[in-house]
Amino acid sequence: MPDITVIDAEKRRAEDQLLDVREDFEVAAGMIPGAIHIPMGELNSRLAEIDQFRPVIVVCRSGNRSSRVAAALTAAGFAADNMAGGMSAWQRAGLPVG
Repeated sequence: MPDITVIDAEKRRAEDQLLDVREDFEVAAGMIPGAIHIPMGELNSRLAEIDQFRPVIVVCRSGNRSSRVAAALTAAGFAADNMAGGMSAWQRAGLPVG
């Protein structure tokens, strides 16, 4: 499963979809502006909310859950990448959080 850096994700976020798969309580502390929030456990029932014709960058807290989700999305026919390091790495890099 391809991993991309937070810097690459920041560069691609205007064109690609960012999918945040963290739980509601995690997202309450902030998320990447413009990201779609679908908790990992709700993904199967909410798959229609993701545009299958645009690349997806999957985000979680550390990169573990998002790696599994990116693999599942790829198996379902999506072009999906995992953002290595998750929101922890995003925030350490000083990137925007809304």
